[in-house]
Amino acid sequence: QVQLVESGGGLVQPGGSLRLSCAASGSIYRINAMGWYRQAPGKERELVAVIGSGDSTNYADSVKGRITISRDNAKNTVYLQMNSLKVEDTAIYYCNADALSRTDYAPKNYWGKGTLVTVSS
Repeated sequence: QVQLVESGGGLVQPGGSLRLSCAASGSIYRINAMGWYRQAPGKERELVAVIGSGDSTNYADSVKGRITISRDNAKNTVYLQMNSLKVEDTAIYYCNADALSRTDYAPKNYWGKGTLVTVSS
């Protein structure tokens, strides 16, 4: 199987920056798209950004121009650089990946456990 572990969350003031990382590990055969979702208190989980295996990207309108997703395929890691953070960016950020493991070579969707980002003065 494939495990995803996020890191980099924390407390930041409005206007500040954070960089989230998500490392995939396990019996990985191939990772296709990787992405970040977030869930704010009392709200549903929503897409933040996604990056395909060919580095094509897609962003939620609310984060365009402030947040950049990137990946390092050699490290099986996806990053989320967040700048000009707003109070409304406060949420648990979850890593997501479409991947195939060497266990069964079947495409599956995987989730990390999340990392908390709090934007507050």
